[in-house]
Amino acid sequence: MGKIIKLLDFKKVKDGKYLKNYEITYLNKAGKEKKYEIVSRRELSGAGDLGGKPSGVSIVATCGDKLLLLHEFRMGVNKTIYNLCAGMLEKDESIEKCISRELYEETGLTVKKINKILPPSFAAVAISDTTTYIAFVEVEEKHSNDINEASDHSSDNEQIEASLYTRDEVKKLLETEPFSSRAQLAAYFFAEQIQL
Repeated sequence: MGKIIKLLDFKKVKDGKYLKNYEITYLNKAGKEKKYEIVSRRELSGAGDLGGKPSGVSIVATCGDKLLLLHEFRMGVNKTIYNLCAGMLEKDESIEKCISRELYEETGLTVKKINKILPPSFAAVAISDTTTYIAFVEVEEKHSNDINEASDHSSDNEQIEASLYTRDEVKKLLETEPFSSRAQLAAYFFAEQIQL
């Protein structure tokens, strides 16, 4: 095996309200120092803490032959995109409780069945150590065509319109609309009838 990249230093450079900024210094394969910046939702005591504790969940939810997608405004990109229902784990909350709470808060829907919860994966590996679960669930069918008729349970900082989409509708959205990467991948597999 050739030369490897080696960690030299790890330090916090900024303490924001929701994100902590860290600078990591590496020795690259050429033997030169490389400074790298990341953000974390957690207080990290060192490089050993990177990616250590999952912070939330992304939910791939279906109702019969329809896929749940959120059309939501995201401040980080200053636009409305298609996304999965998702959220942060609260202190001492189980992942199952988090799934149920987030679905209800963002859509008014309830969980019928949790089919699978994948082990935590990195959400934005190029810039953050944040890890989240991905859950595949079936939701209870609502008798209303508009799942947004339920009272709004989201925070004042969220602008969310939740809808259930057929495969054909999802195919059209994939061609013309902006998505988060996880939602785009789930939508593609759903639209192409690849088992989710």
